[in-house]
Amino acid sequence: MPDMLVRLYALPEKRSPRLAAGISIRRAMAPERRPVLSWVEEHFGAGWAGEAEAAFSSTPTRIHIALDEDRLVGFACHDVTALGFFGPTGVEGIMRGRGIGEALLVETLLTMRAIGYAYAIIGGAGPTEFYARTVGAVEIPDSAPGIYAGMLSPGTRTEAT
Repeated sequence: MPDMLVRLYALPEKRSPRLAAGISIRRAMAPERRPVLSWVEEHFGAGWAGEAEAAFSSTPTRIHIALDEDRLVGFACHDVTALGFFGPTGVEGIMRGRGIGEALLVETLLTMRAIGYAYAIIGGAGPTEFYARTVGAVEIPDSAPGIYAGMLSPGTRTEAT
């Protein structure tokens, strides 16, 4: 999957209005670390949970969460694998198609712009059409596998032989 580039200075000021009643997006707080990480690992695996854990290492955190009333349904991180990177991000399967992913994306990118970035990189972008349509992201040529090349997988042996 290629990396994509987003011009943050070209984003509109207005946030995504498509969220259903009861859905909110906000930055996660440090005391929410354990439940958020457990949820991310359960829904998206250990790799993404590791990146989400890194997002809790700064104040303020670098992770936004989506809530349906008081139930966690999505997340988005920035500046975890590398500075200037957006992701990972994910929305619970049964909640997809309701504008939550778009709202998480836009809120996180606006946060990145507010702290001084002019551009953001979406690392290993899965749904490239979504990112192009939503925020005008463009593919970075020859960027796959990029920074993720040679990454350890959950099944990698770590003990000495």
